[in-house]
Amino acid sequence: MNTRKTRIPGTIDRPLTHDPKRRDPKNPMNPKNQAPMTPTHRELPAHPRDAHGPHQNRNLEMQLMPEALARAHMQQRLQEAEHERRSRRLLTARRLQRRAERASLRARRALAMAVMQ
Repeated sequence: MNTRKTRIPGTIDRPLTHDPKRRDPKNPMNPKNQAPMTPTHRELPAHPRDAHGPHQNRNLEMQLMPEALARAHMQQRLQEAEHERRSRRLLTARRLQRRAERASLRARRALAMAVMQ
């Protein structure tokens, strides 16, 4: 019977140790033994200024989102206020028209009473 202790290597998800100094130097998955990752010519940007273009644009859009939201909110509130002003003007005009019609009716009655006497 073999009483020798066999060493079971860790997996990628559960490495034997998290300390990079104590990892197995012969293991090809050891970060020290891997070749450095260099981008291929397809991955390289055409111009240095294009390297972070879309990424920076996306970040800028994300930073400006609250500003755009606030602008849209203010626009909506301005439209609501304008609608409120229009409806108040309409109500005031209708009230004044009714008042003028009542005054006209009173004047007509007063004239009719004056003619009948």
